[in-house]
Amino acid sequence: MKSLYDLPTPALLLDLDVLERNLRRMADRARELDVQLRPHIKTHKCVEIGMAQRELGAAGITVSTLHEGAVFAEHGFDDVTWAFPLIPGRAAEAAGLAQRVRLGVVVDSADALEVLERTEAPIHVWLKIDCGYHRAGLAPEASLVVELAQRIRGAGDLRFAGLLSHSGNAYDGRSPGDIRRIAEQERRIMASTAGRLRDAGVEVPGVSVGSTPSMARVASLDGVTEVRPGNYALYDYTQVALGSCEVSDCAATVMASVVSSSPAAGTSVVDAGALALSLDAGPNVVPRGSYGEILDDYAAGSLRQNARLVSLSQEHGIVTAVLSIGAKVRILPNHSCLTVACFDAFSVVRGDRVLDGWRIWRGR
Repeated sequence: MKSLYDLPTPALLLDLDVLERNLRRMADRARELDVQLRPHIKTHKCVEIGMAQRELGAAGITVSTLHEGAVFAEHGFDDVTWAFPLIPGRAAEAAGLAQRVRLGVVVDSADALEVLERTEAPIHVWLKIDCGYHRAGLAPEASLVVELAQRIRGAGDLRFAGLLSHSGNAYDGRSPGDIRRIAEQERRIMASTAGRLRDAGVEVPGVSVGSTPSMARVASLDGVTEVRPGNYALYDYTQVALGSCEVSDCAATVMASVVSSSPAAGTSVVDAGALALSLDAGPNVVPRGSYGEILDDYAAGSLRQNARLVSLSQEHGIVTAVLSIGAKVRILPNHSCLTVACFDAFSVVRGDRVLDGWRIWRGR
């Protein structure tokens, strides 16, 4: 059986034991909090991982692109939420997908809703609420929340799915307590907004929240029906820095080869650049100038203290240590979601053994 050290580099490694443990833990966490789990598959874009999540009780999946939704529909997934503000020019494509699966679509404006109304398709419409991230969504106190919900209810083929938010601001938390506060703020605002709609005579079938950091810290999800974490399947150095997990919980790493070394400069070059790791430098809690950490002992979950990636060009990665030419290093990326999107497949491993290759469906 092939060893992971025999793989051509750069290679994206997926530790199956760690993956399976992560999936079980989040499924248990959702049950403890009495909410349904609708994992965001943009992190892994992998049908085999999605199937494992479904087998552990996932109520459906969340996608970031219609391509992801279509691919997973072709593989038997029939409950899909496209958690991205509706792209008007792709409404017809969404309507086509809605003929095959239970499709949820997100809107935060009357203009987007009007586009959906013209499709005359059985689309489940979520109203996006801004709970403090300030990227997209309606202000929770805005009168438009009630107006749009009532309009969806009377819009023929459309169904009102409920309220949806994303606590992406949890990634800016400076401490576990800060992240817990952000998670509770999201829960409180969403439960209150749902209550305001019910007071106006609008039934609210679903209240959907979450991110991986918030799910690691939230104490209660009263008033919430489902959560949509994604990164938890693989984790990454950002999640380690935020306290969501340990290094030993990170299932995705990149194997790279040392191709150049400069004792005078005290650096080396590896064959994993921006097109293997992305240029995501992580949140504020990650050391500035770090584009990935070097594993010292993967099994022990330890990182090298004297070596990290500090510069990336397209295919080159600069490491702050003098390493032997031809040596293999295992890199823990800052952002596994973006790293996965750089590769066509996972090399699935247990220990040092390569078991399989799983396709990453990264097209648009």
